[in-house]
Amino acid sequence: MPARTSLATAMRTITATTIITGMTTTTTEAAGEADRRAALLRLLTWLSPAFPVGAFGWSHGLEAAIAEGRLSDAASVRGWIAALVTRGSGWNDLVLFAVAYRCAAARDEAGLAEVGELALALAGSAERRAETAALGEAFAAAAAPWSETDAAPYPLAVARVAAANGVLLGDALVAFAHAFAANLLSVAVRLVPLGQSQAVAVSRELEPALLAAARQAEAASLDDLGQAALWSDIAAMRHETLQPRLFRS
Repeated sequence: MPARTSLATAMRTITATTIITGMTTTTTEAAGEADRRAALLRLLTWLSPAFPVGAFGWSHGLEAAIAEGRLSDAASVRGWIAALVTRGSGWNDLVLFAVAYRCAAARDEAGLAEVGELALALAGSAERRAETAALGEAFAAAAAPWSETDAAPYPLAVARVAAANGVLLGDALVAFAHAFAANLLSVAVRLVPLGQSQAVAVSRELEPALLAAARQAEAASLDDLGQAALWSDIAAMRHETLQPRLFRS
């Protein structure tokens, strides 16, 4: 009889432990899902056109390219933006973002300083340098409720806040690439001009390029920096003397 009692007690203990463990696992998974959703919400806020960084005032040289007739339809706009993200200034920004994120996560201030210097040095014109500096300063100020951070070139400013708030690097890179492309597309809507339906189609067609660039940048190092979008760099330089103009770069 005592043996039967011990066996019954043991079975009840095992059952209770299983239930408690299952509840703990479920609670942990729910907490993780809540954290991921909170991170997504933050990304949507930080990289929304409504976030007060003033990105709408900069065209990244696109205004000059349009004025020169290099961009005149949806296909040329799509190709231009895709080239920037995969082998131009957009690609460099994604690499700088990824390296800065890892430095921030490791609290490597010396590494962040090095990346910041590179970000400014890689700006191929005075206006592009002003663009990344102004956007970064505005972002750091606007993101203060989430994380106090010093002003830095734009990709670094976003990366530091993302790392401080538990946003996954891969997700942050996809969001940053999308915001970069969306801002340039909004310039084209106003200046080419493109219709809204055409712009939406271009946005859809850019998805593979954006996802591929973000995926590659996630594992990139400073050795992967480099670009070959020369017409974009030239357009950015020519914009400095363009008259009349609507944008600051």
